[in-house]
Amino acid sequence: MSAPLSMYPASVPVFIRTLQNLVHVLKKGQAHAAANEYAPELLLQARLAPDMLPLVRQVQIATDMVKNGSARLAGIDAPKFADDETTFEELHARIERAIEFMRSLQPEQIDGSETRGISLNFGPTRLDYDGRAYLLDFVLPNLFFHVSIAYAILRQSGVRLGKLDYMGAGIER
Repeated sequence: MSAPLSMYPASVPVFIRTLQNLVHVLKKGQAHAAANEYAPELLLQARLAPDMLPLVRQVQIATDMVKNGSARLAGIDAPKFADDETTFEELHARIERAIEFMRSLQPEQIDGSETRGISLNFGPTRLDYDGRAYLLDFVLPNLFFHVSIAYAILRQSGVRLGKLDYMGAGIER
């Protein structure tokens, strides 16, 4: 019988792998723009629908979700990112900063956070979670949503991507 899954392996390694997969997808988008001789920054402003956020914001939100989520679970302050990226290179650097932060966390900082109270304020709305619900019901669904939307924006823009690009199979770590 296997041991119960604890909070650290259910969060930080999943966050890192998902961001590494996002880097792979973004690099394919960047290469697509170069091969088709248009400014890669045009992809950064692409949207799935007029009322949805562009690719650049999807990446910013995904990185915020994991760095802030990791920090809240660990009970520490998250690094602040300016949300001022305008190039793929700047997005890659942002993702790397988020990954570096998460790699600095130790399992003992996050394991045991299942019952830690976490409150989020969105204007007048306040959401209260315990650590487990915060991870499973807020952070992971939001992370996968924004990374999936980034993938879909690039796919809709003609970038040749498949499920294995999203899932990360065969991507060197």
